[in-house]
Amino acid sequence: MKEINPIKSLAGQTVVYGMGTILPRLLNYLLVPFYTRIFEKEVYGQITELYAYIAFFLVFLTFGMETAFFRFAQKGDPKRIFSNALSSIIITTFGFLLAMFFLYEPIAQAIHYAGNPEFIVFIAIIVSLDAITAIPFAMLRKQNKARLFAIIKLVNVSFNIGLNILFILVFPRFSKDLADVFFGRDTNLVVWVFISNLLASFVSMLMLWPVLKSFRWEISREILKPMLNYALPVLVVGLAGMVIEMSDKILLKYLIPEAQNPMAQLGIYGANYKLGILMTLFIQMFRYAAEPFFFAEAEKKKSPELFAKVMNYFVIAGLLIFLMGTLYIDIFKYFIGENYHEGLGIVPVVLMANLFYGIYFNLSIWYKLTDRTGDGAKISVAGAILTIVLNLALIPVIGYHGAAWVHFICYFFMMIASYIWGQKVYPIPYQLKPIFLYTAIAVLFFGISSYLDIESLTLKLTVNTILFLSFASFSLGREYKKKY
Repeated sequence: MKEINPIKSLAGQTVVYGMGTILPRLLNYLLVPFYTRIFEKEVYGQITELYAYIAFFLVFLTFGMETAFFRFAQKGDPKRIFSNALSSIIITTFGFLLAMFFLYEPIAQAIHYAGNPEFIVFIAIIVSLDAITAIPFAMLRKQNKARLFAIIKLVNVSFNIGLNILFILVFPRFSKDLADVFFGRDTNLVVWVFISNLLASFVSMLMLWPVLKSFRWEISREILKPMLNYALPVLVVGLAGMVIEMSDKILLKYLIPEAQNPMAQLGIYGANYKLGILMTLFIQMFRYAAEPFFFAEAEKKKSPELFAKVMNYFVIAGLLIFLMGTLYIDIFKYFIGENYHEGLGIVPVVLMANLFYGIYFNLSIWYKLTDRTGDGAKISVAGAILTIVLNLALIPVIGYHGAAWVHFICYFFMMIASYIWGQKVYPIPYQLKPIFLYTAIAVLFFGISSYLDIESLTLKLTVNTILFLSFASFSLGREYKKKY
């Protein structure tokens, strides 16, 4: 029987999981042009900020259990690992919900949402539902049930979009009157953004019943203790990652002078940050497929060489996305409302920063495969500290442009640190020369396009297409000709 090429297998799994992640998230991103045309910049700034809190709390409530589940299900009884992981998340989630129901009003006041404390309640419920479904989704990935995974994700997003359109666009007056009755006249249509999300998350939980029905309440010290020892450093990594990724969305309104309308600036920043969608989706697709792949391939003799090959193709794909997002920015900019176009200058910086993050994820296998998650946590904590310091230094001076450059600097630092540390612990023969070459050429082509500054859109897109295809043919052709 002919042996399956592992890189082709990984590429296939990336595409399969891509159908379950890229299509739903693409649909979900359709809410961005919707929101940026319906809401004022200040209101979209609220959405950007509050979803940053959701992302942060979701990492906190799952506390590294997804990664721990994959690690321990590989060498133990997957059903018992599943039950213990989910039982532990249910306990912490219940405690979180209880605390939020008692404290939502002072929390709302502390973050300047005293007029809309209901936002905090909805955020808490959304995060709780998503945390509880995280392990069932991980079980689907473990069982390679990508089709069911994709269907649930698609239904979730479709339901969310449909409710947004219904409440905000079709029946805005009725929705506002209903919100006034339940939440008071200080509320606005943004509340329906969170209600729609909450209902969609609940539907996802119902659709996960085929997985959830195998759940048995179990708290086994023998199983949970090593899982927690493994997971807690991953939690630190995750929380530090959220500080790096989301702290700017939270700090902007406090660091930009009031005279410059910080919530409007946050709205512009959040909308343009979303234009990094292609890179974000690609990395998410890759992560879903790569984590089980790396664990499965780790014990094989030639795994280091295989991981090096994966890195080359990943970098090429990421650079192609960088060029697509920058060379065709005159098309992609219509993804957001015209009032937000003043922030387009951050898009190249955000795209490259996200590519550095993707490379860092590739490099991070050294501490996951050697069970040295604590070392990975140290890099992430250092990145988080650097992020906060740089945000405090740059945002007051250059506003949201500073926030974008903070991402770039921080992920570059983490990428370099992980490479140096990882080569000492788990050496992998990464091919640095071609990676540097491909990166240099991509940046050069972007620079040429920016320098030419062609006024005719047709001519500009023609030249940029030639640059894009030249890079694609050179990099992919060079890799194809290699004899590994």
